[in-house]
Order: sequence, then C-alpha cells, then structure tokens
Amino acid sequence: MIDFPGSKINLGLRVIQRLSNGYHLIESIFIPTTFSDVLELIKADSSEKSRFYFNGLEIPGDPKDNLIYKAYDLLSKDFKLPSFEAHLLKVIPTGTGLGGGSADASSMLKLLNNVFELSISTKELESLAKMLGADCPFFIKKESAYVEGIGDKITPLELDLSSYYLLIICPDLHINTRDAFQNIAPKTVNNHLKDVIQSYPIEEWKSYVFNDFEDYAFHIHPLLEDIKDEIYEMGALYASMSGSGSAIYGIFEKKIELDPSIKDLTHYWQKL
Repeated sequence: MIDFPGSKINLGLRVIQRLSNGYHLIESIFIPTTFSDVLELIKADSSEKSRFYFNGLEIPGDPKDNLIYKAYDLLSKDFKLPSFEAHLLKVIPTGTGLGGGSADASSMLKLLNNVFELSISTKELESLAKMLGADCPFFIKKESAYVEGIGDKITPLELDLSSYYLLIICPDLHINTRDAFQNIAPKTVNNHLKDVIQSYPIEEWKSYVFNDFEDYAFHIHPLLEDIKDEIYEMGALYASMSGSGSAIYGIFEKKIELDPSIKDLTHYWQKL
C-alpha cells in the first residue's frame, strides 16, 4: 500500500510562552499541502525481519531515529505486527518547517493500521501520533486547523482558499528547530490568530499575520528575506516562512512564470 503523507504551511506562527520543561506554547493555523514524500508498506515473508529503506533526499542521523521507525516501535508495543518492508522516498527537504517528518510518522501509523487491519480509530491514531511529536496529530486527518498549546491542540478551521495557488520555495538551507526556539522571545498577544485571519481579506494579511521565527531566520540567512521579498514582487497576495523555516511560500491569484533566480531552487506549485 502506498501513501502520500503530505506537508503543511503555517498561516502565522506566534510563540506565546516558554515552559519550564523546554516546550513552548504556540498559536498557528496549519494548512495541508500536497507537496509530499512517498511511503510504501509491503507485507513480507513471516520468516524475515521487518526492514526499512530510505531513498531520495538524504536524511541526517541514525535511521532508527527516523519517525517512521519510531511509529512502528510505538505500535509494536501493543500489537504483534507481521513482517513488512517500509520504503520511504524523501522528497521534502529536512529543516524546512513543512512538517514532512511528522507527516511521515502519521502516515506510517495509518499504513500499519490499514495493511494489518488493526482497527485503530482515528481518535486513537491522533493520540498515538501525539506521542511521536507535537505536529504529528494534524497529519492524521490533514484538514485546515487552528493549532494551540505545544502544537497538539487542534481545532478544525473553515478557511476557503480554493481559488488561490500556492508556491513553496525550498532553498538549500537547514534551520535547526531547537536553535530556532532557543533564539526566540515569546510575545503576549491580545487577539487570536484565527480571528485575525477571518477578519481581514488575504490582501491585508501581510500587515497582521506574522511568523515569529522570521526575525531569527532572516538574520542568520538573509537569502530567506530576499526570497520573501521577491515572491511579493512577483505578485503574491501573501508570503511567509513556514514553521521555523526555511521554506518560504506565497499565495497567488494565479500560477505565474517564475523568475530564473527562483526557478533554480526546489519549488512546488499547487492549487489550494
């Protein structure tokens, strides 16, 4: 069975409070995108051990630290899982703030559930996904959502962007999430991001909807700010960095021809 885990962009990202356990309280809106890795799960001979294969873009670190392996390890504590082969084709660069690794983890949970008929409910899958990472529960349903807490409080949000096009740019830069959080100063807010988004037309979001990580990311990687400025020059209605970086996206009324300086970078278009 093959699945396309997907990814997400953040419409605004506020860091509200740093907790004593090292986590941070945030507020954001997650929009699912079709820019995706590919994950395949194949039943194997029962005499063989389960195996994991990684292809495509390089994934740093020990493969056993990969979230799809951790998803398997989590389920194997409660279920006797038959042997399988898992093949991950990595398409989304790491460190881009698009949630690709979290999406892969949730996809692995869903594939194991479906292939081996474990009868785990959607609600239970979301609870399991939360154990793997704060963003993971979002990718069980992959629906636009208002996100609070450490990223684990997810409320469905009706936001119709279907008449627009999304451009995602991924320069060859990696921003470490831990470093990004350590270099941010939480801010008190007086209004909810979901109310701001719904109160103003998309053409005015750039004056009211911000990603708190941009100051740090643009300081260490000025190219990111240049890309955001160029996306606006190309006619974007709204542009922002996603998550803690380094992907920059723009929302357009129509798909346009890209400037050569952008076209050479990893990029992805989709109708929202």
